[in-house]
Amino acid sequence: MLSLTQLMVVLDATVINIALPRAQRDLKFSAGDRQWLVTAYALAFGSLLLLGGRLSDRWGRRPTMLIGLLGFAGASVLGGDAHSFRALVTARALQGVFAALVAPAALAILTTIFRDPRERARSFSLFGAVSGSGFAVGLILGGALTQWSSWRWCLYVNVVICVVAAVGILAFVDSSRGEPRTRVDIVGTIIASAGLFFIVYGFGHAVLVGWANESTWGSLVAGVVLLSLFVREQRSSPHPLVPLRLLLQRTRGGSQLALFVTSLGIFSLPLFLAYYLQNTLGYSPLRTGVYFLPLVGALAFSTTMASARLLAKVGPRPLVPVGLILVMLGVILFTKLTPQADYLGTVLPGLVVTGLGLGLILAPATASATAGIDRGDAGAAAALVNTSQQVGASVGTALLNTIAITVKTRYLAAPHAANELTVNTAGTLHGYAVAFSWAAGFFGAGAVASFFLLESGVPEYEGDLVPML
Repeated sequence: MLSLTQLMVVLDATVINIALPRAQRDLKFSAGDRQWLVTAYALAFGSLLLLGGRLSDRWGRRPTMLIGLLGFAGASVLGGDAHSFRALVTARALQGVFAALVAPAALAILTTIFRDPRERARSFSLFGAVSGSGFAVGLILGGALTQWSSWRWCLYVNVVICVVAAVGILAFVDSSRGEPRTRVDIVGTIIASAGLFFIVYGFGHAVLVGWANESTWGSLVAGVVLLSLFVREQRSSPHPLVPLRLLLQRTRGGSQLALFVTSLGIFSLPLFLAYYLQNTLGYSPLRTGVYFLPLVGALAFSTTMASARLLAKVGPRPLVPVGLILVMLGVILFTKLTPQADYLGTVLPGLVVTGLGLGLILAPATASATAGIDRGDAGAAAALVNTSQQVGASVGTALLNTIAITVKTRYLAAPHAANELTVNTAGTLHGYAVAFSWAAGFFGAGAVASFFLLESGVPEYEGDLVPML
């Protein structure tokens, strides 16, 4: 049931991608606006995760998950019934709010149950495989629902998942007591949420008005200032929203960085490829979704054959940097997309290499980031892991979509001899190529940084923490 809830949370970050072309025609919103259907979810999710983690510590894991699932189902119904772009974006944001309750509670349960290194390796490998393949499964499910029914069912389907997950949680998850002594840092929550919002909003605003706009940079500067104040406030707070000791260990900090970089670059991949396969090559939504299956298979193979067996023996340091390099190579292959249908030669190799790399990153980094956490901090630590991923996803999607659209606009502004349709396709693919090149650069930098941050050996953080410096 924990894996099912995680699948739903990750799935909803991408299930809308396949439906976007048809939803865009139905609700008549622009290409610049389309990213907000992805970003609104990730923004609300990421900015409230820290609060959600602390609430799960205070209320207990099971009650928090049930409240989150109920709210998520309600928000999905509102989104499926939306008849305007504004209503759909609002529903997506509400989904993110309730997902911020579900995700940290699920990971906190997993963190507190499995303490033995071998058991943790196996359990987090399964959890990581589900999490990593969730966005690809979302594309397949979104393709089937969009083609056979309507893009609206990409939202309605969550009601079924929420009901099944809630029944399973009631039946199989023990009723855990909360920690009433755990207090919520209201000031820290407001500062952190506002800071994260302004950061992501600034990147998203650049898509619509450009980087020279004062609102774009004003939002980014405000976000940086607020997050700096948040760190300072957490040092002096008697009840910090994020105990800074959770980040003061080298491997834990390196794992968080790896998860952030992975989300920064990977969540733009299904957005661009879905549009490429449907709009450029003319594939159906279902065919587009099925073509992502090799990524799921490669990720599952890498996770079960490598991460599950090696993590308990060698720790994350040999695995995570290699995984980041593999993903970098896979993304580089996507810079070679052509207007001709050549799935086997251009798309398939990139999906396989990317999937193999993701399997070496997600489970080891998640397990290492939460190793040895006290039960009272499990929710906060789990929320920190999810925050790294969701903020990375929202910033990455906004940034890379901005790059793709800006590059395409400049390409179309230059004189070309070919006809308008050919030039438009070439400009779109050129924008994708530049965006994928930036993503590859993120992964390369992440590989170097994680190699030097991660410590050798299997993490065992019981007791005092070893400082990063």
